[in-house]
Parts: sequence; C-alpha cells; structure tokens
Amino acid sequence: MLITTEAVRTPSVERLLYLWAQRYKPDISTLPLAGDYSEYNLLLQTVSVEGRAITAAKLKDSLLDSNCQMAWIQAKSLYAYIPNILDLQEARRITQFAFRVYKKILEIYQQRPLNKVVDSYPAIGSNFQNNSLSAWGLPAIDQLAYALEPVLLVFQEQHVTSKDWRAMGFMTSQLNFSNKLILRKVTPIERVLLKPYLKFVEEQVAIPWHRVCSAAAKYELDSPEFILVEQMLPLADEIAQCIYNRLSELLPDYRCQRGKLSDPEVRHSSTRDLNMFQAYLWLCILKRDVAPIEQELLNLCVMVMESVHVPWELTEKWLQVLTEELLIRCTPEQQQILLPYTQVMKKVFIEQRHRLGFRDSTVAAI
Repeated sequence: MLITTEAVRTPSVERLLYLWAQRYKPDISTLPLAGDYSEYNLLLQTVSVEGRAITAAKLKDSLLDSNCQMAWIQAKSLYAYIPNILDLQEARRITQFAFRVYKKILEIYQQRPLNKVVDSYPAIGSNFQNNSLSAWGLPAIDQLAYALEPVLLVFQEQHVTSKDWRAMGFMTSQLNFSNKLILRKVTPIERVLLKPYLKFVEEQVAIPWHRVCSAAAKYELDSPEFILVEQMLPLADEIAQCIYNRLSELLPDYRCQRGKLSDPEVRHSSTRDLNMFQAYLWLCILKRDVAPIEQELLNLCVMVMESVHVPWELTEKWLQVLTEELLIRCTPEQQQILLPYTQVMKKVFIEQRHRLGFRDSTVAAI
C-alpha cells in the first residue's frame, strides 16, 4: 500500500532513487528510428511541450472518463463470481477518483522539463536508451512521487473504506485496465512516452520503492545491507521474470481467475507482484524490522487475494522459488543477511494458513 514518505537526501538515498528511476525509462526499441529522419522528427515533435499538449488534448476528459468506467467494468467482471462486491454508488465514486489520478498524470506529463528536450537528443543513429530521463521530459522520480501522492492516497482510501473489504482488489486491476485502454488511444510514439507514467502509477500504489529508497538514509555506501539492495534493485524485473518462468514450468496446468500462467495479463500482474515481494524484503532489511512483512504485505495479500481462490500450494511454490532465485544471486555473506527475512516471510504466511483453518490462502497475483 502507498504510505506517505519523507526522504532525507543522502548519497545512499540518491543512489537508490537513481536506480528506481531507471525502471521508468522510455523503451524506444519498438520505434523504427535508425536512419529514418521522418520518424525521428516525429519523435521530437511528440516529445516537445507542444506535442505533449496535443497528446493530452487527445485524451480529453470524456475519453479518460469513459476509459475509467470501462476499466471498472472489466475489473468487476474479473470478480463477478463474488456477490455484490461493489454497489453501483460505490463503483461510481471509485471511478471518479481514478479519473482524478489520470487527469493529474496528464497535467504532469505536459509540464515543461528542466532541460530543453529537443536540444538534449543526440544525432540520429545514436543510442537513445542511454539518454537521461530529463531529456525525455520525465520529472525527477521523487518529484513525480510527491506530485501524484495526494490523488493516489485519496484513490487508495476509496478502496480501503469500501463496504466490502475485497474491493481493495480492484485498485491495481482498475489501474492496469485503465492503462491498457489509454495506450490503445494513442500513437506508437505517444505510447512510448506515456507508458512510463502509467507504469509508475500502477506500481506506486502497490510497491514500496520510495520507502526502500528512504530507508537507505542511515546507511553508508559501503555497508553490506546497502550493497545488497543496490545490487538487487536493478535486477528486480529480471528476477521476477525468472521466478515466473520457473512457476510456469512447475505448474503448467494451473489456471487462475484471469487465465493460465502463460497468458500475458497473468504474467503482467504476477511479475508486478513479484516485484512487490522483493521490495518488501529490501524495505525490511534496510529498516531491520519485519513489521512491513507482518503488518502490510501479509494483510494486503489476505485482504486482496483470498477472494480469487489461489491455492496454498501455489503460495508455497511462490515463496520457495522467490527465495531460491534471490539466494543464487547473493554472496554467502549476503545470504546471511537475506535468509532471516525470507524465513520470516515463509513463517507468517504459514501461520496465516493455520489461522484460516488450512483453507486455500493466496499471496500470488492474478
């Protein structure tokens, strides 16, 4: 869950903020830029302040509103087997707050970057992927977090205070569906530029990356805990994909509410949540406190995921493969730092299983 975060700017925090920001670097690999001056010029036009205003105008209020409404319908369909999970009035209220989130995103998207974008590009044929984030017009990652925090906290609160606690399961699902619908309405170049903002929003309500960065404030750059987190944070997506691939091999016939493990949408939400589990581990290690696992991650999983009927067997495999994948990437000394926290994670979920009377539990994403 998203919690207000105050960051003290120390060298260790700055290093992690930089790594966090790299998660949202635009991916232009799908654009035919090499040797194509017309495509290159179109990119420069689209990324300019004027081009961003045109993109925002295209996603005008009525379009954003209809996309948020449609995303709610898709999310509700996903949970349709649960009777009366949301009444109509509640659904409209939550959708209205989702609409506010996207209006804020477009407001930030249109803001003039600190550097002149056009002047920041290298000659055609150069490696665009090495450009700084500011060259693309993205604000500093902590500035983006602070700018979106008020509307995201209010949006989150609408789910938390719902009459049915299972409504919390709608939050990431609704954002995920909204993101997809919005990206369908824009050009390939606009999609490349907007996608980092939309990815950030979906992750920000579920993954405590900002708190991980802030928790590094008390560490020197050469401390073992900091080195471990600094080493692992850039690998989070790669680790999540490796874990998911192994789970797909171990459980080829498993099917959840959204489909089989081979389905792209199941992969997307599951790898996002595998990132979430990693972030909670790094947060606990830097805080030297297991409370985030015991009081947040566990409760969030029970609150959100129990209703989607993911069996306990998958939970056990999820935690086992996660631990194995992390350990093989650690030195023996780092393994000694990590193991107590992965053991706590396993313990609290097993205890929760017992509290539920050995009913199917769930910690895996749908």
